[in-house]
Amino acid sequence: MTREGRTYIVSAIVEHKPGVLYSVSNMFRRRGFNIETITVGASEQKDLARLTVTIKGDERMVEQVVKQLQKLIDVVKVSILDPEYTVTRELALVKISTLDTKVRSDVINYTEIFKGHVVDVAHDSLVVEITGDSDKINAFIELMKPFGLKEIARTGITALSRGMKSARME
Repeated sequence: MTREGRTYIVSAIVEHKPGVLYSVSNMFRRRGFNIETITVGASEQKDLARLTVTIKGDERMVEQVVKQLQKLIDVVKVSILDPEYTVTRELALVKISTLDTKVRSDVINYTEIFKGHVVDVAHDSLVVEITGDSDKINAFIELMKPFGLKEIARTGITALSRGMKSARME
């Protein structure tokens, strides 16, 4: 089921144990919600993980997602993050074809402009690491297309509220 609308960032504190990601993704599947991106990892609190999901839709749909997540036993807390007061980042590894020295030099120069890092060098390619918001990642990928993209791996968005506001359990 395709959902049009704006992109929402949902942050959840969940128990850090096997099967939790399955439960969350299965809830999305059962309800027909599409996950645009999902990241999960250990949090600052022992035995808890932070899960960040981006979804596209309307306000009613995202409220339904939050209600359904809150019903899951392993979910401790759920918040919708306000994009205006949220720091978001994504990481991408981009493998670019560099068959000659001019192309290699151009790719390295563009990587520096985007504040990225060359993390692997092969005879015919470079792997570049770019970190930033999704628009920055997309712009870099578009810029690299004429050189020849070999592979792309993206993490998806991870996010935290700005300032003292926190999703953590007190």
